[in-house]
Amino acid sequence: MEFLKIKDKNGLRVVTISNPKKKNALSRIIYNAFADVLNTAAKDDNIKCVVITGEGDFYSSGNDITQSYELPADGSSLYKPLDDMVKAYVRFPKLLIAVVNGPAIGIAATTVALCDIIYAHDSAYFYTPFTNLGLCAEGCSSLTFPQILGTSKAIELLSLNHKMSAQEAHAFGFVASVYNDEKEIWNKIQKIGDLPIGSIMSNKKLTRRFKIEELEEANDREIKELEVRQTSEEALMAILKFQESRKPKNKL
Repeated sequence: MEFLKIKDKNGLRVVTISNPKKKNALSRIIYNAFADVLNTAAKDDNIKCVVITGEGDFYSSGNDITQSYELPADGSSLYKPLDDMVKAYVRFPKLLIAVVNGPAIGIAATTVALCDIIYAHDSAYFYTPFTNLGLCAEGCSSLTFPQILGTSKAIELLSLNHKMSAQEAHAFGFVASVYNDEKEIWNKIQKIGDLPIGSIMSNKKLTRRFKIEELEEANDREIKELEVRQTSEEALMAILKFQESRKPKNKL
């Protein structure tokens, strides 16, 4: 599957974001692929847990801004792939783990909050520069961030472009633990395959931090607001500034 590497072993499905040229940026193609992977794994009796990580030293640089304003050829909503992916995260009934091996930016940072367990490398950070782009919260973060981090810290991330280190994220209960030994964390995850799936699913259902209906409502609100924000002067100026920064400099 393009941009996603899938590996199954002992009841685990490891999904690796693989777009190294763009620091594992997420495009609409990848959104659709993620939705398919999660929805398929949800119905696969052989899969107990899905683990998401990134290739190289980046978890994901977030949405691929180079195609953010390209309307789909089929006339569908610009945000339908995002909507489908977020709903797949929200509705996934089995254990969902994020191994954040490096920076997680934008939608990558918000969707990890929809995972049941987050392990973060000590070099990782979480960064949601929505106001720099003239946009707003996405990936249910308008609900998940305040409830996990508290309102003050959530607004600092969502509105003031604060970079939250792995250590700070651990202190706020956003991640389960911080690691620097990759082999050790993956050995720990491999043991999940020996656990009974029925018990895992029961515990997830009983301890689910957020109600599915509340998450989907938050997602719907965010997408409606994103549709408004994308045509704002602030957002258009941000994309123009980004495009200018990518132009080759004239050499004297």
